Amino acid sequence: MNTKIDRERLKKLKELERLIRYRFRNRSFLNQALTHKSYANERYKTRDRDNERLEFLGDSVLGIVVSHILYDDYPDRNEGFLTRCKSQLVSGATLSRLAKEFRIGDFLLLGKGEEASGGRKHPSNILCALEAIIGAIYLDGGLKSSFKFIKNTFRFQIQLVKEGKGSKDYKSILQQVVLKKYKTTPSYRIISEIGPDHKKHFIVEVLISGKRQGVGSGPNKKSAEQESAKEALSIIEPDNNLPQL
Repeated sequence: MNTKIDRERLKKLKELERLIRYRFRNRSFLNQALTHKSYANERYKTRDRDNERLEFLGDSVLGIVVSHILYDDYPDRNEGFLTRCKSQLVSGATLSRLAKEFRIGDFLLLGKGEEASGGRKHPSNILCALEAIIGAIYLDGGLKSSFKFIKNTFRFQIQLVKEGKGSKDYKSILQQVVLKKYKTTPSYRIISEIGPDHKKHFIVEVLISGKRQGVGSGPNKKSAEQESAKEALSIIEPDNNLPQL
């Protein structure tokens, strides 16, 4: 994708490049990674220039790179342990924290409604943009560049996970508990999506053997699922005797 970028926007993109420590060969990839669907709808009257496809790609790239790093770092640990560590590293909480450190909200292109609603601070907007940036780096520089960026960016978070201080991933803990107790896995279902497109709020339930065990809400599906898993754990493990990573 090659689109003309004006001088002021180019200055902003270069500023972000300094923050993320990656220089794009094609800055149109970075610009698209920061383009919210509300802006694309208003400006271009089309959705093919927003960042959602790049977000999809970046999510997949992030998953494989983090899996590779954990595979190398923990040669003696089993698949369950690696899965739980990965879940912490790619969680919404971790991505939101990193996106705030990069000040990604300052660089987003938002529609008028999204801007007015405080969209630059919405966790879902900034974490999705970070995933889109990873997708953009992959298209711009390949897997080698993506691997380097992710390893550098997530270095501190990886160390926290190694020390057992990573963000609590209630979904992974619930899955571990349910597998042990009931020999099955939990499933998640969206009950409702409240609000306009630029300010969605999700309500999700978690089911165990078809029975509802928890309900959670949040500004995106990931956070709502985490809240529902947290509630389910308070019911299944009322003494908070939860397994550790």
